[in-house]
Amino acid sequence: MATEVSTYLVNSGGKRIRPIICILTAKALGYKGNKLIQLASSIELLHTATLIHDDVVDDSDRRRDFFSINALWKNKIAVLVGDFLLSKGLLLCIDNNDFDLLKIISVAVREMSEGELLQIEKARTLDITEEVYYNIIRKKTASLIAACCSLGAASLKPNSKEVETMRKFGELIGMAFQIKDDLFDYGTQQIGKPTGIDIKEQKMTLPLIYVLNKCSKKEKRWLINSIKNHNKNSKRVNEVINFVRQNGGLDYAVSKMKSFRKEALNLINPFPDSIYKKSLILMVNYVIERNK
Repeated sequence: MATEVSTYLVNSGGKRIRPIICILTAKALGYKGNKLIQLASSIELLHTATLIHDDVVDDSDRRRDFFSINALWKNKIAVLVGDFLLSKGLLLCIDNNDFDLLKIISVAVREMSEGELLQIEKARTLDITEEVYYNIIRKKTASLIAACCSLGAASLKPNSKEVETMRKFGELIGMAFQIKDDLFDYGTQQIGKPTGIDIKEQKMTLPLIYVLNKCSKKEKRWLINSIKNHNKNSKRVNEVINFVRQNGGLDYAVSKMKSFRKEALNLINPFPDSIYKKSLILMVNYVIERNK
């Protein structure tokens, strides 16, 4: 069973952005050792574990155009496989006595859990503000990418200012990455999940939050009622999507995403030029220009 599920996960693909960022960060700072592969592997195992658990929480049956683990093997197997990958990722650090690096990863795991719980809480009340939204995505998505960059820097320069600089760099990339994912929910591109799924799951994303804060009281009541009571009605969901588009929600989210990108690039601007720094810049641009 474990071999069958593991083979399926490997064949399901993925962008592998997080381990790549970890390696590029270390290389950009001058790292020349061989510890990076294990660090990057640890990050990818943790990320895969969180995706499996997310699919269980969201009752999702698709992931990257493949059936999710819970859809094929049910929730019990999915949770256990997620737990196994999580523990395996942490043990990779312990096996090499990298306890300082283990702390970075453990903090990220804690924050991802807090972010998921906060999002579930706000989905029940729909009272999320833009500030709370940023807090959710910082914890749920950006914290792991921030950990990738922290790990890359700490593998070379532990307890240095570069570790904090790269942590912030990764956090900003993560914020932009999540906003881009939110924008996909309002588009027509095939990205591995149906359009409108966030609305159906009552997830308050930036385009919707912006429009809720600027529309009339009557329109706001209609939006809230649609999300609370008609979120399974595809026609109503499409009406919400079109309303958000027409009222500037997507444009506002794009502007915030680009702002995070600019801030991230400014952080690494003082670093010496190298192919690794250039690759990091390309990675940041890819985050907001990708189509899946």
